[in-house]
Amino acid sequence: MSNSGIDIVHKNIINSDNNIIIIKDLMKVYPGGVEVIALDNINLNIKAGEFLAIVGPSGSGKSTLLNMIGLLDTPTSGQILLKGIDVTQISPNERARLRNKELGFVFQYHHLIPEFSALENVMMPMLIAGTSKAEARERAHALLEDVGLGDRLNNKPNQLSGGQNQRVAVARALVNHPSVVIGDELTGNLDTKSSNRIYDLLRDLNRRINQTFILVTHDMAMAEKTDRIIRIVDGKIVCELKREGDKFITSELCQLGEDALGMDGKISGT
Repeated sequence: MSNSGIDIVHKNIINSDNNIIIIKDLMKVYPGGVEVIALDNINLNIKAGEFLAIVGPSGSGKSTLLNMIGLLDTPTSGQILLKGIDVTQISPNERARLRNKELGFVFQYHHLIPEFSALENVMMPMLIAGTSKAEARERAHALLEDVGLGDRLNNKPNQLSGGQNQRVAVARALVNHPSVVIGDELTGNLDTKSSNRIYDLLRDLNRRINQTFILVTHDMAMAEKTDRIIRIVDGKIVCELKREGDKFITSELCQLGEDALGMDGKISGT
């Protein structure tokens, strides 16, 4: 058992062909007086229906990778395939269409529209996609009930707590039935009760409709609830752990030392 409390054994991890995202030789370099390599030859396959956590120290490249997967930024080189489409080769308009149709986002800060109510904020992605107002309202209402805000439908962001606004953002991310939900510290502003409620909702969707979740988190309690943990250091994947029952197995690239797991030898996201 590791110092983090997770049972770990070594085993080869074999990827199946059921990949919703394929990342090949991904590089992101920021030029300047001192060249910064944010992502360094990343190769990663993500299967449809995975519940995946990406962890690593601040500045490691994990949020940069999330922005690439979420079509919010473009790589310097390499490929990202989303449902078989090479998104590095498509137009900005097509990227925007795919973002709205296939991806849902929850960031550390909720980014709600301050003039809109909770209900209107959640409805917005569906209205952009051309859904009728009545259908969008019904779907948004149901999701706000699911995240415990059925009595706050008409409240604007300044009338809600930080945690409540984050739950509105989670509902908004789910409203268009995205294939992949991307979360950057999505429970960072939530108390334990609210965090557990959001996890239960996401896990239910994951299991019931095979929805894929990719979470960047410093919350190792959340990471350890996922099915696979990817650790990034200095723009490189240095450790991969995959759940097998109540244990995690490691890929050959994972060395259970300070480079892979943190300075204290734990599976640490901080």
